[in-house]
This record gives sequence, C-alpha cells and structure tokens, in this order.
Amino acid sequence: MQSEPSAALRHRTVEGPAGRLHLVEQGTGPLVLLVHGFPESWYSWRRQLPALAAAGYRAVAIDVRGYGRSSRPAATDAYRMLDLVEDNVAVVRALGERDAVVVGHDWGSGIAAASALLRPGVFRAVGLLSVPYAPPGGPRPTDVFGRIGGPEQEFYVSYFQEPGRAEAEIEPDVRGWLAGFYAALSADTMPARGEPDPHFVARGGLLRDRFPAGVLPAWLTEDELDVYAGEFERTGLTGALNRYRNMDRDWEDLAPHRGAPIKQPSLFIGGNLDASTTWMSDAIAAFPTTLPGLTASHLVDGCGHWIQQERPEEVNRLLTGWLTALTG
Repeated sequence: MQSEPSAALRHRTVEGPAGRLHLVEQGTGPLVLLVHGFPESWYSWRRQLPALAAAGYRAVAIDVRGYGRSSRPAATDAYRMLDLVEDNVAVVRALGERDAVVVGHDWGSGIAAASALLRPGVFRAVGLLSVPYAPPGGPRPTDVFGRIGGPEQEFYVSYFQEPGRAEAEIEPDVRGWLAGFYAALSADTMPARGEPDPHFVARGGLLRDRFPAGVLPAWLTEDELDVYAGEFERTGLTGALNRYRNMDRDWEDLAPHRGAPIKQPSLFIGGNLDASTTWMSDAIAAFPTTLPGLTASHLVDGCGHWIQQERPEEVNRLLTGWLTALTG
C-alpha cells in the first residue's frame, strides 16, 4: 500500500438518514471508519488518523449523530442503535465504498459491534476499544442499572437516562465538567482505590462531586480541552446523552439477535484500569463464543478509559498491525 504520511485532514459532510453527518478523513486505501464515544467527537481519533493514513488506509472519523457538526434530531428515539448503524452504512455509501472496517471506542464500540452484527455485508471486520462485546439479550437494561447503585448512590447510567437532569449539571460549566470527567477515568488522575467511585452519584448530589478537581490527565492539553468544550458549548449535551436514553429501545429492537456472535475478524483493546474492562471481565472471557473471529485481545497495563488518547502509539501499533494482517 502507498503511504501518505503528510496528507491533510479533510472535513466534509454527507447525507445520512436523519440529515447531515460530519466526518474527517485522511489517507487513501481501504476504508477504516472510526466511531467515538461519550462525551467526545471525531477529535478523539486525532492521533489515529495520521497513523492509519501513513499505513495506507483511508481513515474516516465521524461525529456521531447528536454530536459536533452532525445533525441533532429533536426526538429522543432518533438515537436508537438501529439508526446509528444506518448512519454508518450511509457514510460508507456516500464515500463510494462497498465495505469498511469499523472501529469504535466507548459507545462507539457498541455502535461498531452492532454495525458488524446487523450489516455484515458492509462491515467486514470490527475493532472494539475499551468496551467489550456482549451479545444482545439479558434483563431489561434500566432494571439492571437501577439495582447497581443501592440506597445511598445511583449509577451514572441511570442518572444520564433522566431527560434534562445531567444537562442541568453539565451545561452551566461544560469545560469544567468535561475536564473532571476525563480526569476521573484516566489512569494518571483517577481517584485512588478506596475513594468514592466517580461512576456513581450520591443521592441528592451531582456526578461531578466525585471528579478530581483542578487537574488534567497527561494526554489532554488545555487547547485540546477547548476543542471538546467548544463543541458541547455550541451543541449542548442532549444529543449525546440521548444514547443512554435508548437502551431499553435497543434491547427491544435487538431481541431477534439475542446471544448472537459477531463472526467477522475482530480485535479488542482495553485498559486494565478501566471499569469497562474490569466490570465486564465476563464478557471478555466469553470472547471465544461471542467473537469467534477474534484475532487478538489486548489489555494495556496502566491505562484507563480513554485508551486511544492515553496510549496513542500503542493503540496505533496494534490497530495497524491488525489491519495489515486482515489485508495481507
């Protein structure tokens, strides 16, 4: 493949099922679609785009529906997983491609997995960062999350699911809230073992009450925080939070796929200090059954949740090596 290390980032918008989808692309070659999580944007892949382009790929990072410069439908149920999968298909088609490798982080991992599961003819391989694949099924999500917190505290997912509640906390100080949230889940700034867990809200309190104060993780500069904050100050948080508010709808929509494995070639990369990997260790252990096409599973020592930003060189090496093996 021809490398293109100095190619510029190209911003463009394409038409999706619910309006505009903004994307940033770099490089030429087989298409690799990068899907971010909460609360981020295409910008969370800023260190992967040039590396993938240099390795001979057409790397494309999107703003997920509800984020950044992509459209933000008003209806809460416009953010169900089925719609986000079709957004990904629309991007592939709009770029003139027949298929793509899809790679996601955090909620983007779930979107990438669902894309591979539901549209295997379009998504020929899938890379999952931080959040492991767990097949559809099990109890209703709101029932599960409602039981996690107990009488003294509430799980953050339940907190996010109530319309307007998290917005009232975040939007008066978007930049400060984001700084605390990013720090709370980063390896170098997360609360020490035994300190109050930032994934929970004390009854009557705020999520940010348990965030580290006045510190940024090493991977995030003040200027980079400004980029994230500027986008959410402009858009608000409702579009992003609506992902959490569709989990029961997703459970119903995906019921026909209960227990279904993803059969395409797959990759998992997680941080060993990330709650997503420790809490979901059973899902990782089940990969031989749920991801029969798994090529490799990596737990990165000393890494938190924001893996492609905390450890960009390592993630880039693992991603490009996996992609090369797919096409070799």
